[in-house]
Amino acid sequence: MADFKLFSLKHGVAELPSSQVALERELQTLLEQNMTTFFGVTFLKSEYKITNGRMDSIGIDENNCPVIFEYKRSMNENVINQGLFYLDWLLDHKADFKLLVMEELGLEKAEQIDWSMPCVICIASDFTKFDEHAVNQMQRNIKLVKYRKYGEEFLAFEFLNTPQVQPSLEESPVPVKKSKGDKSFRQRLEETSSLFQNLYFSIHDYILSLGDDIAENQLKLYVAFKKVKNIACVEVYQSYILMHLRLNPDTVDLQPGKIEDVRGKGHWGTGDLRVIIKSSEDFETAKPLLDRAYYEN
Repeated sequence: MADFKLFSLKHGVAELPSSQVALERELQTLLEQNMTTFFGVTFLKSEYKITNGRMDSIGIDENNCPVIFEYKRSMNENVINQGLFYLDWLLDHKADFKLLVMEELGLEKAEQIDWSMPCVICIASDFTKFDEHAVNQMQRNIKLVKYRKYGEEFLAFEFLNTPQVQPSLEESPVPVKKSKGDKSFRQRLEETSSLFQNLYFSIHDYILSLGDDIAENQLKLYVAFKKVKNIACVEVYQSYILMHLRLNPDTVDLQPGKIEDVRGKGHWGTGDLRVIIKSSEDFETAKPLLDRAYYEN
């Protein structure tokens, strides 16, 4: 894979040498202690033992989906196959994961687990072109992340692929708001009018056009568009579309009924800024906010 270079501008221009060393336990501990900052994932357990092995790290992301981390410590280690094995094991042992979440984060969080988009993140100092090709052929939610250390002060991550996979429709989470009327995102999209179907796909296409690093995760109740973390979560209803954006509402001109601050208010997905779209004009107004959510995260 092509490498990238980092330069210091503090005292003239000087290239900072990068290290491509085997991933040590110290670095794994650093990633686990800062998993939310690095990957938007809440850390659950290190060296999680299962019947036929142990997962390096395991967590749950901001969409309440399970995330497995595997670290490539040597060139001969096949973390992709290991991660795929652990992912299949986890899907066959959902009760074990729910128990782990319950022990670490409580019953309420355990009831919110969404099995529609579990993920494996493989981390290494380098991958081959064959690794990336293999992952793309698998059509599974497996992400390859390359890291570089620059001295003792800098750590860089390069996300090598953006998997686009279909969600599992077999599982549905128990929603936070326990309402009998909760329909899946797909049901709501199919039942709404052609006007809002077309409007949704216009929003969908616009968000994906912002960059190749955006992944679309279609979950049970909403669609999350994410880079490392969610930048926008979208829900479709009969007479409007809701978007929740990862933007600080204090930096936006709010409009009651159109652009609202929802900090402290319960809602599906993530994001403190709610945008209500009822027309193509509303969508045009929302585009600069979508641009900001992409470039500021």
